[in-house]
Amino acid sequence: MRFFSVSKQYTFIDLFAGLGGFHLALKQLGCECVFASELKEDLRKLYKINFPETPIIEGDITKVKVEDVPEHDILCAGFPCQPFSQAGKRQGFNDEKERGNLFYNILDIVKARRPKYILLENVATLRNHDHGRTWETIHNELKAAKYLVATPVILSPHQFAIPQHRRRIYIVCVDSEQGTLDHFDFPNPTTRGCDIKRIVDENDTEIMPIKPETRHQLEVWQEFLDKTVANGDKIPRFPIWAMEFGANYEYENIAPAYQTVKELKGKKGKLGATIKGNTIEECLNCLPVYSQTDKTKVFPKWKISYIKQNRAFYEKHKKWLDGWIEKIKHFDNSHQKFEWNCGPSARPFLYDNIIQFRASGIRVKLPTFSPTLNLVGTQVPILPWVKLPKSDSTADEPQKGRYMTVKEAAKLQGMQDLVFGDDSFSLSTTRIFEALGNAVNVTIIKHIAKNLLKE
Repeated sequence: MRFFSVSKQYTFIDLFAGLGGFHLALKQLGCECVFASELKEDLRKLYKINFPETPIIEGDITKVKVEDVPEHDILCAGFPCQPFSQAGKRQGFNDEKERGNLFYNILDIVKARRPKYILLENVATLRNHDHGRTWETIHNELKAAKYLVATPVILSPHQFAIPQHRRRIYIVCVDSEQGTLDHFDFPNPTTRGCDIKRIVDENDTEIMPIKPETRHQLEVWQEFLDKTVANGDKIPRFPIWAMEFGANYEYENIAPAYQTVKELKGKKGKLGATIKGNTIEECLNCLPVYSQTDKTKVFPKWKISYIKQNRAFYEKHKKWLDGWIEKIKHFDNSHQKFEWNCGPSARPFLYDNIIQFRASGIRVKLPTFSPTLNLVGTQVPILPWVKLPKSDSTADEPQKGRYMTVKEAAKLQGMQDLVFGDDSFSLSTTRIFEALGNAVNVTIIKHIAKNLLKE
């Protein structure tokens, strides 16, 4: 890895440190960490293994006295994103567990220690959360503390030829009494394309082959693709919700949860099965999970559109779909949903592409860049074209197909120099992926910090 250094040695603190993404980036620029804080005990242990020179590593930042935080030049924080994330409840500063208010713990340290620079990272949805009011609050608080705030940007590693799609917002500030941001610009994306094969190591022996059950599910969905094309159609651009195949319950004008037993009973529900029951709850249990909700009396337009498109696809292909449906009846709900994100011109062949089993369905995308590493350690991307080591396959078993390895995932986050344990302690593979999914991308932070500290 190329090493950049700045003209003076800046000190920094690493709040909500996780795996130490900020630490790795700034250390590569010649900066020194004087304090770190991480709530999770297992990640604190790992932090000490990777960064033993850090003099103070604390736990819960809300229990740390600001006077115990050393003087520093740069405050770094990838503060908790759950209150602002699309996947969470998006309560922001009103978060019921007060995670959104952790920003004020950052602010307390800022006011007490007056670091020259502040460097923050969060999920992209922060900027527009609560119609922009959350960001407005953060911005106003920083300005009131006499900091100049650069207009935040949203960047993703794939814009810098790193094969991962991961949009995050980056916030840069300077103490108005110590400097300006006249010299600073966020890094410009490169024109170089992405290729996931750049990070794949076929010699890695610490692998997990695709499970037999998963291989079977992929074979069934490959049959779906094959028969769609063989019957003169293109692979649908909309998500396939196979549970709608054969269904005819009412969904457009009023959600099923607001209908009567009489209106539902006898109609066709999930996978075309007859809706039965003497109560509304029993009837709803015969429907796809997404249609059982009582959150709104009328489904949102996007849901109505997906249901309508899937039913139309079924009517067009019911001759062969009726037999194919039998093969997915026992799949989990999420495995009965399928998304082809490879575009209309790609060869309709699963095994050339990246596959991810998500809560929203089986997602297939081109082998350009990885989907975002997820907080759910079970949603590790599958690389079906990668050859298995000879030690992991026999003549009677598949020779290709495995999950992304820990080393490969670490490369995506710029964390290939990390170790994930030693003789006394180590993280499980699932926990490593969870931590990587929550980590700050080292390469992007290094690009930003290099521009910021070059004055």
